[in-house]
Amino acid sequence: MNLLKEFALNDKCSYLKDKEQTTHYKIIDGCDAMHCHNLVESGFRRFGKMYFRPICGDCNECQSIKIDVDNFIFSKSHRRAMKKAEHFSSYIQTPTLTKAHITLFKKYHLYMSEKKGWNYQETSPEHYYNSFVSGHENYGYEVLYYDKDKLIGVDLIDILEDGISSIYFYYDPDYIDFSLGKLSLLFQIKYAKSSHKKWIYLGYYVEECSSLSYKSDYKPYLTLHGRPTEYENSMWS
Repeated sequence: MNLLKEFALNDKCSYLKDKEQTTHYKIIDGCDAMHCHNLVESGFRRFGKMYFRPICGDCNECQSIKIDVDNFIFSKSHRRAMKKAEHFSSYIQTPTLTKAHITLFKKYHLYMSEKKGWNYQETSPEHYYNSFVSGHENYGYEVLYYDKDKLIGVDLIDILEDGISSIYFYYDPDYIDFSLGKLSLLFQIKYAKSSHKKWIYLGYYVEECSSLSYKSDYKPYLTLHGRPTEYENSMWS
């Protein structure tokens, strides 16, 4: 494992209007599964070889949360959503980059730009590779969702010792009626239960951010206390 670079960066907040954020970054080459787990337990997220977390001095709105898999109960609506999507197929494999990935990624982000006002930026194959393929080591995977031979969803995850860390999910907006975002998370929980994983690390919950506030619907969950280093015992409750 080789720490290539570590720094903090001030920028416009990604989640709340009229706020700025300070983010702690670590760029790590060859990060092993245990160290990745320790970083995620400490509130870091992973994109490629880059690990990051907010360290804003005057704001604590970004709350790291993890779903308690053992005590999560699928509701009737959850089961209906999974039943409705039974005709879709899914495959899990190490992350890849194809023309279909880039086309779907672009379609999804153009849709979110129109629907939620996301800032749209064209994604190059190199940028996609660095964010979602590079750095997967032996724990990073993608779950591909298909309607027959059409790629309709890509779920990037890390499968760690005690849980699954959700990295990023994007989907075909033509299938909005199937709630693919919800579906992908339900399948993560279902897989975690069958493989005896305790947690789904769901990233940051921000109450006032519509793109992140949905996470509180998946109970029970725990939130991280403070900003421990990856070498300290993390406190969740």
